[in-house]
Amino acid sequence: MENYKKHLLNIVHLTEEQWNKIENVLVVKQFKKNEFILVPGEYSEDYFFVESGVIRSYTIDENGKEHVLQFGTENWIVSDRNSAFCKQQSKFYIQAIEDSTVVLLNEKLVDLIVSLNPEYLVAQNKLVQNHVRSLQDRINLLLGATAKTRYLEFIRLYPNQLSRIPQWMIASYLGITPESLSRVRKEIAHG
Repeated sequence: MENYKKHLLNIVHLTEEQWNKIENVLVVKQFKKNEFILVPGEYSEDYFFVESGVIRSYTIDENGKEHVLQFGTENWIVSDRNSAFCKQQSKFYIQAIEDSTVVLLNEKLVDLIVSLNPEYLVAQNKLVQNHVRSLQDRINLLLGATAKTRYLEFIRLYPNQLSRIPQWMIASYLGITPESLSRVRKEIAHG
């Protein structure tokens, strides 16, 4: 859980004793490649910190087409917020793209961390605001940016992940066909 510990210590000060209290209640799960962490219709109080591996969140439309909403690589948090925070059935699939280890985060854990250091609430609020800003940026790109601009933003957001994420999933994330992604990549390569 070194990545989660670093993440937590980057946003709030904790003593080693406080960290030990947190570590004692953390739940860590391993998921094999292609294994589902969450599927539509399930309830989950957890959101998922990626300790290692790659996971994705996606939906399937009425025509059976997948739409990738988010990838989570090391140090990212992926969740279905409707389920985790609003106690509603999940609308999304969350799946491991490669063998992955995730730390399960939930309200009980947040309460413990806040009891150890109340500044954690402020830090959490900043993280949530940053996530909302990122979602707004992503919606804006999907609505009006070219495929090339969306791909370049993907590379900026997920540096060094191109070899870990299948191209068809990247195309789904970008809202384009795999053939269009291939054309964009050739255009960028030829300069």
